[in-house]
Amino acid sequence: MGYFNGDLRFFLGWAQEVAGDHAAAQESWRQARSELESFLKEQPENYSLIGDLALTNMGLGDKAAALALAERAMAVNPIEKDALTGPTPIEILARVAAQMGEPDRAIAALQKLLSIPYVGAFPAGALTPALLRLDPMFDPLRNDPRFQKLASSAPKEAK
Repeated sequence: MGYFNGDLRFFLGWAQEVAGDHAAAQESWRQARSELESFLKEQPENYSLIGDLALTNMGLGDKAAALALAERAMAVNPIEKDALTGPTPIEILARVAAQMGEPDRAIAALQKLLSIPYVGAFPAGALTPALLRLDPMFDPLRNDPRFQKLASSAPKEAK
């Protein structure tokens, strides 16, 4: 399954974290990071793989690595190059920034994402105000008035 095992292991870790099993989450994320890093050498331009590594490092609390990887994914697949999937690394940055205590970066990324159509980084699809209200990755932003405004706004209609 290639790097998808690492991707799935990240989500397992996230589920464990949300369920309150911090130790199990950390172990899942350590395994995910190990698996994903081995593929990165072979696939240095794979923005999905880089994004998975960014999220995994986020889970492990490695802010510098998580933000650097999110930025790298944006550079590898810029929105100017691919309007459909180019925003995906911006969503990864928003998630990493929210979790790593960078609310200004997270809000700026979310503002951009809510103004454009795109496919979304996670299976639920593109972020919407409703998803922002529900997604626990954005919990650190809940008390920010800028986030509250984004989460309560009506979704933009695709043109």
